[in-house]
Amino acid sequence: MRIALSAGPVVPLLSAAVLVAVVAAAWLTVGRLRVAQRRATAETERARRRAEEQSARVRAELDRREERLTEELSHLRAREGELDDRSTALERSRIQADELLRRRAAELERAAGLSAAEARAQLVREAEAEARREAAVAVREIERAAKEEGEQRAREIVAGAIQRLASEQTAETAVSLFRLPNEEMKGRIIGREGRNIRAFEAVTGVNLIIDDTPVSVQLSCFDPVRRETARLTLEQLVEDGRIHPMRIEDVHERSREEVERRCVRAGEDALLSAGVGGLHPELVRTLGTLRYRASYGQNVLGHLVESAHLAGMMAAELGVDPAPVRRSALLHDIGKALTHEVEGSHAAIGADFARRYGESADVVHAIAAHHGEVEPRTVEAVLTQAADACSGGRPGARKESLEVYVRRLERLEEIARAHEGVAKVYAMQAGREVRVMVRPEVVDDLGAQVIAREVAKQVAEELTYPGQIRVTVVRESRVTEVAR
Repeated sequence: MRIALSAGPVVPLLSAAVLVAVVAAAWLTVGRLRVAQRRATAETERARRRAEEQSARVRAELDRREERLTEELSHLRAREGELDDRSTALERSRIQADELLRRRAAELERAAGLSAAEARAQLVREAEAEARREAAVAVREIERAAKEEGEQRAREIVAGAIQRLASEQTAETAVSLFRLPNEEMKGRIIGREGRNIRAFEAVTGVNLIIDDTPVSVQLSCFDPVRRETARLTLEQLVEDGRIHPMRIEDVHERSREEVERRCVRAGEDALLSAGVGGLHPELVRTLGTLRYRASYGQNVLGHLVESAHLAGMMAAELGVDPAPVRRSALLHDIGKALTHEVEGSHAAIGADFARRYGESADVVHAIAAHHGEVEPRTVEAVLTQAADACSGGRPGARKESLEVYVRRLERLEEIARAHEGVAKVYAMQAGREVRVMVRPEVVDDLGAQVIAREVAKQVAEELTYPGQIRVTVVRESRVTEVAR
């Protein structure tokens, strides 16, 4: 069966359906909004309740803290009251103590006849005097202990250095004696009418002494290098056999060059042996010339090398850098090579010579001070002075007869004893020091200085001695009390 529907009623049906759907959607949206609003209201209420609870807990905590602070404040006020009471009591006690001290001070003033200020000043003076006495005793004890320890240590260092040094106990002499092959050679040296010997002396500057001494002649000259050059010239002339003025000049020139080379080699060998380097060539050459110089029978160059070793060993024992000390000791007598050319002491001449060729101020000072002409101010100067004394004063270093030595010591004591007011005289340190004891009631301090200066001047004028001699005048007063 067919049903025929017309298009007219369908449209209203569709509009109703759409309207229903829209209404349903609107209703659903409204429901959702109400749910969200209720949920937000619930959350707000819960937050408010939590804030109220938190506020209640904070107020409770603050109430408890306020109660504790109130209790502590009450306790502090109670303690403050107690302290006020104690302060009042202490103030009363102080007032009473001041009053008691005032009364006692008044009683002491009446008993001693002194005011409080005078008594206080006297007590201060007595305390100061006692403190000074105790300090002086302590200082003296410290100085004594330091001096004993220093002297003992110095003896050990010097003795150890000397024992470690192996040196010859004999030294060459300064006399140049030349041996001839036969007596006939003397006549050939003199030549016809003495022309050969005159030419020899004129060329070399050395006196040739020909006497009755068999098969030998002597060469005399104050300059050891010139004397050695002449000896070498004579040796070559005698060996060659041709002796005449022209030959003498030629041989002398070659000998002079040979001696120059020997001096340089000797200086270099001395530097190598002493462990010193970096010297100016002129210093090396001048140092080498001292191989021909002798002092009281002791070879000067050997003495310098020995002094360098001694000074280096003592410096090592003291923990000091040994290099500048060895350098100073090696050069301390270099002025002896120039004393025949320049006037003055060899210490001053050597210091000026070393300064001229670039040596340091410490080395120059050590050279100038090694005989006490300048006060030693450095370790190098003190050790150089000590090494020089050890090398020159050791047994066998210098030739001097016992008779001459004793006579010199006796004369030293006689010179000092001849002055008025001298009580005792002692020659000490092998004649290197004279100690003069004077009577204090006769000689004052100024007189002691005059005696020291006069004795030193007279010793320098009358005696011949190595190095220097120190004159010490002692004037002392002694006070003795007996404790019973």
